[in-house]
Amino acid sequence: MFKKAFYTNSSGILCSRIFGFIRDLLMANTLGAGIYSDIFFIAFKLPNLFRRIFSEGAFTQSFLPTFINAKRKGLISVCIFIIFFTFLILFSIVVQIFSGFFTKLLAYGFNNHTIQLAKPIVAINFWYLSLIFCVNFFSSLLQYKNNFWVSAYNTALLNIAMILALIFAKDKDTYTIVYVLSYSVLIGGVAQILLHCYSLYNLKFFRLFLVGILDLKAIVTNNKNTKIHILKNDLNSFLKQFFPALLGSSTAQIASFIDTLLASFLAVGSVSYLYYANRIFQLPLALFAIATSTALFPMIAKMIKNNNEEKALQLLKKSFWLLAFTLGMCVVGGIILKNEIIWILFERGKFQRNDTIIVANVFMAYLAGLLPFGLARIFSLWLYSHKRQDIAAKISAISLVCGVFFSLILMHTFGAVGLAFSSSLSGFVLLILTIKAFGYSKFKHIINSKKLFAMLVLILVFEAMILHILKHLFDFGGFYVNL
Repeated sequence: MFKKAFYTNSSGILCSRIFGFIRDLLMANTLGAGIYSDIFFIAFKLPNLFRRIFSEGAFTQSFLPTFINAKRKGLISVCIFIIFFTFLILFSIVVQIFSGFFTKLLAYGFNNHTIQLAKPIVAINFWYLSLIFCVNFFSSLLQYKNNFWVSAYNTALLNIAMILALIFAKDKDTYTIVYVLSYSVLIGGVAQILLHCYSLYNLKFFRLFLVGILDLKAIVTNNKNTKIHILKNDLNSFLKQFFPALLGSSTAQIASFIDTLLASFLAVGSVSYLYYANRIFQLPLALFAIATSTALFPMIAKMIKNNNEEKALQLLKKSFWLLAFTLGMCVVGGIILKNEIIWILFERGKFQRNDTIIVANVFMAYLAGLLPFGLARIFSLWLYSHKRQDIAAKISAISLVCGVFFSLILMHTFGAVGLAFSSSLSGFVLLILTIKAFGYSKFKHIINSKKLFAMLVLILVFEAMILHILKHLFDFGGFYVNL
């Protein structure tokens, strides 16, 4: 079951990221790395932050255990949906009205002219929040039934919508392109919801929603209904887990958001440099770490509920070594080929050689944190399955504070590269503290394999030697032509 779920998630994420890279290639060619690209990335940053937080852990890690243990599954799912969706709609209305204030919060370093240009773009993109909540709420329900393909492939629809928008608007002025691109985000969100509805109907979840609505109606019309006590207990259980999980599973995303805010004080294009580099960095993180943790969590949670911790630890051990090999190879390959990767993907149109070199260095700084961020995800699942979201939240808060501290020190000297490396340093803090909470004795048992460790070192050394030889032989980007 784990292998099937992992391959499903990985293939879906790969498909989505391929379309995402095509989207970014078109954006780099059309918008380059300047004021208009900065405006769009700032506007898209907050809804994208929430998308990653919800889809990569926080909501699922708190909702799924509650849903598994709920006596009235239809009732709790309907109530949670109504509460969150209503709040996000009202929040989006507030942002629409006070768009200038929220734009200033997102990019405090922008001047007044740039803030005025960004205001309507921020307001448009913010409506994606309510759409992506629906997507991730439905994805959590489908994971309960071990249905992973919709969650894995749905993001491709967002990227396809943005690609079509860029093609449609390619001959228009740059600011109009940003407008069209923003509306395509909303169209992509609607398409994602419709894809989920197909599987929800087949798995009879609409029938479950109807039962939940009838239960809720009975509670409203009769306050003495015994179902209200069941609902209160389930809601309290969910909320106690959700808010700590919100912080606990979002360290990398919040750190990236803060980096963007700080980058608005740096040279023009810094926000875009961070965006392009982080997009490449997110590929192996999503393809392996997120795909693994998404497949693992429902299984680990059920094993813990059934008091089968030994089997859960064995599954964690397999996942640890899988990530150690895959992410380790990505780090070595990415650092050695950093210039060539950015050159192949982005250097064309308004994206020049100087942009390539800066983004490549930012990418290398992000890669330093790939292993700690990836490994921390699987160990945190143990905490979430034991409903220790409060511990995970404290760990993330400490990691986040450390990351901001490092950023404030390094950004003045190293610019965008310093911000990216600070994020990686916070990843090491996150991993160390997560392992401490997980338990050193259990961690030693997981890594206790001299054969696998020796094999990992040999593979990484061999990879480094081969790539160094190949890059100097072919030098596709022309970076070593004068050596």
